[in-house]
Amino acid sequence: MTVSFDDSGQLLDQVNQALASNTPLRIHGGSSKSFLGREVQGTPLDTRAHRGIVTYDPTELVISVRAGTPLAELEAALDEANQMLPCEPPHLGEGATVGGMIATGLSGPRRPWSGSVRDFVLGSRVITGHGKHLRFGGEVMKNVAGYDLSRLMAGSFGCLGLLTEVSLKVLPKPRLSRSLRVDMPVDRALLKLAEWGQQPVPITAASHDGQALHLRLEGGEGSVNAACDRIGGETLDADYWNQLREQRLSFFSDARSLWRLSLPTNTGELALPGEQLIDWAGAQRWLKSDADAEAIRAVVSEVGGHATCFTAGAAANPFQPLAEPLLRYHRQLKAALDPQGIFNPGRMYSEV
Repeated sequence: MTVSFDDSGQLLDQVNQALASNTPLRIHGGSSKSFLGREVQGTPLDTRAHRGIVTYDPTELVISVRAGTPLAELEAALDEANQMLPCEPPHLGEGATVGGMIATGLSGPRRPWSGSVRDFVLGSRVITGHGKHLRFGGEVMKNVAGYDLSRLMAGSFGCLGLLTEVSLKVLPKPRLSRSLRVDMPVDRALLKLAEWGQQPVPITAASHDGQALHLRLEGGEGSVNAACDRIGGETLDADYWNQLREQRLSFFSDARSLWRLSLPTNTGELALPGEQLIDWAGAQRWLKSDADAEAIRAVVSEVGGHATCFTAGAAANPFQPLAEPLLRYHRQLKAALDPQGIFNPGRMYSEV
């Protein structure tokens, strides 16, 4: 049984009190991803009391849910209807909330084939830095009013406003899912993935752990079985993808700093010190390394990517520093939506 409680009035009061006293707020839910970004100095604002599914019609493939709702509760409701969040957002700990999912914008192994968290946001309710509780977007896929502003909340780390509710597009689960493990070196795996990307191969996850290529194929029975026969390899436990998504593989237990590298499609091997795990068919790579942040980012930037540090305190600037034009846009956006700068100040960049 789901628990539902509308605490939006209390949240609005807290924001207005902070505005009146010019007091910064540190927004949080379950804090499962609090290690990401820079430390925020401010009065804690806990969203977890504002929870529950507001509306859900499986036939419309749309669900509206309050930000403090446990992510596991949302996924359980979708599972009952044989539906899912296509972006496979990671929890990264107990207590993960829907608000945290939107704020961090993190997606799981399915991301290159289904889309990101941002792609499935249809509308939202947000308490702004002007002390107003506003609705943006809508609850149907055809509604585009305010669409972009709702999507801005995804990956904003709570710096633009206090998300209270979000409407999401969901999808049916695939009819058949099979996972394979194929022994092949990294260079050959990257070439094969680039080749398969130009063909109708029903891949929905692709990872390489340094020893073997791991694939998930989903869709109709005929196409999935035909692809498995073509590729070969051995059956892989489907739980591998959950272990990868939640960073529970042995790779992530290494004491060295963890970096997330976001790269252009079809990028080859990177000459970086440390150990790498390939995800998203090569577009996302996890790096365990003691190398200097500038050295890592120099290599990644040379191929058109960026690097984020996932280990708290290991880098002075966890997120890739912004070029001056982009930083200017961030500042202008922050000033428009949060003129007093009370929402998670400095969480992403010290200048914002």
